[in-house]
Amino acid sequence: MAVSYRIELADLAAHRYRVTLTLASPAPEQDFSLPVWIPGSYLVREFAKHLSGLAARQAGRDLAIEQLDKASWRVRCSGRAALTLSYDAYAFDASVRTAWLDSRRAFFNASSLCLRAHGRETEPQAITLARVPKGWRVATAMCDRDGVYEAADYDELLDHPFEIGAPWQGEFVAAGVPHRVVVAGAWPSFDGERLLADVQRICEAQIAFWGGAPFEHYSFLLWAVDDGHGGLEHRASTALICARRELPTAAESAAPSDNYARLLGLFSHEYFHAWNVKRLRPAEFARLDYQRENYTELLWFFEGFTSYYDELMLRRAGLVDAARYLKLLGASVNGVLAAPGRAVQPLAQASFEAWTKYYRPDENSPNATSNYYAQGALVALCLDLSLRACKSSLDLLMLRLWQSSDGGPVSEADILAAVRVLGGDEVAEQLHGWVHGTGELPLRELLAAHGVEWRDEGRQSVAQRLGLRVRESALTGVQVSHVLAGGAGEAGCINARDEILGCNGWRLRRLDDAPGLLAPGEARLRLLVSRDQRLVELDVELPPARPAAVALALADGAQPGRRRWLGA
Repeated sequence: MAVSYRIELADLAAHRYRVTLTLASPAPEQDFSLPVWIPGSYLVREFAKHLSGLAARQAGRDLAIEQLDKASWRVRCSGRAALTLSYDAYAFDASVRTAWLDSRRAFFNASSLCLRAHGRETEPQAITLARVPKGWRVATAMCDRDGVYEAADYDELLDHPFEIGAPWQGEFVAAGVPHRVVVAGAWPSFDGERLLADVQRICEAQIAFWGGAPFEHYSFLLWAVDDGHGGLEHRASTALICARRELPTAAESAAPSDNYARLLGLFSHEYFHAWNVKRLRPAEFARLDYQRENYTELLWFFEGFTSYYDELMLRRAGLVDAARYLKLLGASVNGVLAAPGRAVQPLAQASFEAWTKYYRPDENSPNATSNYYAQGALVALCLDLSLRACKSSLDLLMLRLWQSSDGGPVSEADILAAVRVLGGDEVAEQLHGWVHGTGELPLRELLAAHGVEWRDEGRQSVAQRLGLRVRESALTGVQVSHVLAGGAGEAGCINARDEILGCNGWRLRRLDDAPGLLAPGEARLRLLVSRDQRLVELDVELPPARPAAVALALADGAQPGRRRWLGA
C-alpha cells in the first residue's frame, strides 16, 4: 500500500493512540499535514494540538522534521526508501468529530489521527489496528480485507469513522442494502430490536424517495452518554451521539416518546445527508481543502432542507401521525420566531459565516445570527408549499437536482434554475429573497392554504415577557444567559451573566414568582441584581403577557388534497 497507518491503542488510561505512518518512495522534500477541520462540521478545530512526539526514520536513520505551520511538517529524505513517521495523539473528546480512547471504548475519525502525505492524496491508503483489547470489535464502513482497512484515497480515508469496543450491534436490510446499527454505552433496558425496526422504516422511505441507495452498505455508529445529541454524516456511515434517555426501552409506547422521536429524527437527518451533502453538495466543495475554511452560502439548502426532510421522513415512514408531525414542526417555528437575529442576518450570510458565528455562539448570538438549520427548514417548507400550489413539489426539485448534477456539485444558480422550471420565476424570486433577505417567511398564509391552522397557545413566562433567557434553580437562583434585542429586559439595562437576587424587596429564586410581588395595577419590577460582585438596583417594566407559542393543527373540514404533503 502506498500510504499505510498503524494505529495502536497504546494507553487507554492516558487516552493516547500511537500512530505509525509508512510512506513508500517519499519525495526528496516530503510534506505532511493534519486537517484543521472535518467536513460536515464548519469550524477550525485544530486537531494537531493533540499530536506529540513526532519522529521520522528512513533506512534506519533518524531524520530531522521541520514544522512549517500549526499543522504542517516537512521531512528531507535521502533516496526512495520507505519513510516512517511516528507520533502520539491524545484522544478524549466526547463528540462525533474527533477521537476518543478509554478503558471501555475507542473511536476516531482519521482526520484527527492520520497525517496527509502531500502529493500522495490520490493513492490507496490503509489502516491497521494494534493492541485492541481482547473481546473488542471494530465497526466501520471502510473496506476490511483481513484486518487491513483500505481506502481508495485520502478523501475516502477521512470519510469513515471507526467505533471499537464491545457495543450492542444489530443488522437489517433496507431495499436490498445491508445496514448495521452499533450502540455503545446503552442502558441494560435498551430495546435494540425496536430501534432496528424503526430505523429500517426510515431507511426504506429515504431510499424510495431518492430512487436507490448510493452505497453498497451503511453503518450507524451511535454512542449513548449521560447528556448529548448530534451527528456527523459520512459517505456510507454516520457517527451519532445521544442522551441515554433518548434510547427506546421495553416500556416505549407504540408512538415514540418525545425523546425517542428526537433520536429518530437524528438518524433520519444524518442518513438523508448520504445524498444531500455527501454527493449532492455545494459547488465550492467539489474539492475540499483540509487546511483552511471552505466557504459556501448554501448551508441553508444542504443543512436546512435536510432538517425539513428529517422529521417529514418520520411521517412518511409511518412513525408519527400528522398531528405529531405538526407538533414537531411547530416547535421549529417557535424556536425560529424566538430569535431576533433572523431579522438581522440573511441565511446565505449565516451559511458563509458559520465558521465564526454558528459554531461559536455567545450571549449575543440570538440577536445577531440566524439558524440555517431551523430557519432553512422553514424556507424548505415554504418552498414546498409554494411549489405544490404550482402542481409541483420540493420532492421533484430534489430529484431534479440529483439527476441533473449526476449526484454531484450544485450551485445556487442551479437550484434557482430548477425552481423556475418547476414553479416559475415568481417562486424562484421568492426563494432568493427568503435566503438573501431578512423579511418574515409567509408561513401562516402558506400553511392555511394547505389545510393547517396557526393557533396561539399558552401564556408567556416572565422571562419571555422580559425578553430574557435564564437558568433557574433553588440553589443558584436566577442567572441571565441571554438578553434579547428590543425586549423590556434590554430597556431596563439587564445584562447577560447578571444574577437576579430579589424583586420589590423579596428574595427571588424563580422569575415567574415576580408578578406575585407586585401590588394590583403595578407593572414596575424593582430588581436587585448581582453583577461582577456588585449589587445593582434596576427598574424594569413588565409587559403584559401574550401567547407564548404557536401551535399547528389540521384545520377542521380541510379537504385531504390540501394537506397531501402531510400524507404518509
